Amino acid sequence: MKKKPNLDTTDQEWKTLLTEEEYRVLRLKGTERAFTGEYDHHFEEGTYHCAGCDFPLFDSENKYNSGCGWPAFWGELESANIKQILDRSHGMTRMEIVCSNCEGHLGHIFNDGPPPTHKRYCVNSVSMRFEARK
Repeated sequence: MKKKPNLDTTDQEWKTLLTEEEYRVLRLKGTERAFTGEYDHHFEEGTYHCAGCDFPLFDSENKYNSGCGWPAFWGELESANIKQILDRSHGMTRMEIVCSNCEGHLGHIFNDGPPPTHKRYCVNSVSMRFEARK
């Protein structure tokens, strides 16, 4: 049985579990190009999971089209407990969001989203996988 990744997963194990692009984004804090991600304009009903460890993160009910070029959500699943980390890279100050289970880089959170939270979780498509609601 394949090990389910978590905080104890080594860098070498991550390299065998992820595609090159997933590794670049999830483990090296990369970003996919705007408007190129699979889930930017994806609006089926279901749940978005971490592509690194399969941990449930977002429900489609909280997804909206922000026009920013990446999938956007106004809220996370309560059980996701997504971690926020101050990010001062690239001459900016913003909040990075990472999976609470494996600490994979998801994207960033901004305070310019719609009600009720006014949050915009701006997430790389490659950081997630989608599971349709049955």
